[in-house]
Amino acid sequence: MFKKYRRSATDLGLLLLRANIGGLLAGHGAQKLFGVFGGGGVQGTSKMMEKMNLRPGEPWALLAGASEFGSGVLMALGLLSPLGPIASAGPLMTAWAEMHGDKPIWSTKGGGELALLYLAGAAALGLTGPGRYSADEALGVEVPNAIVGLTALGVAAGLAATLLAAEPVKQPGKPEQQKQPAPNSTQAAQPETHEEATHAHEVGG
Repeated sequence: MFKKYRRSATDLGLLLLRANIGGLLAGHGAQKLFGVFGGGGVQGTSKMMEKMNLRPGEPWALLAGASEFGSGVLMALGLLSPLGPIASAGPLMTAWAEMHGDKPIWSTKGGGELALLYLAGAAALGLTGPGRYSADEALGVEVPNAIVGLTALGVAAGLAATLLAAEPVKQPGKPEQQKQPAPNSTQAAQPETHEEATHAHEVGG
């Protein structure tokens, strides 16, 4: 009796995990694709992609939105597991590396805390399976291992291509020079230190 209860509780926990992670991830994809939930749609996402040096931005925006939306829907439904969790790794790791990688881990500092939580949850679902309360269980679906492996290879290749394309283009032999901002009239008229002020007063009589 206790074992039966534990199994039901585990399946319910997997359902809650799938609904939250998959639903939220699908929502992020919908923001990028359809402009809902306060998202910028394809046009706004394209501009963000171009700032990451992913040009032209529109194909990358469509790819990011579709991967988030598709993987999120598959996870939420528990369909074709573990393809949904595997596919979600691409956009999540890209976001972590390109948008949060140079910051502390905490989200309050602009870090990748949320991306890590999504990744951990998706990995757990990929390892455990979707549970009894899932489309796979209802339809009797079992994804062949070959398709799982090919999906993982495709995601890894796409992630590598994205990270390489997003790196800033550097021209050899031309070191970057930082331009110093020209001082405005107020700054030019006011010396910065007491010694400079004294010297200016002495020169001016």
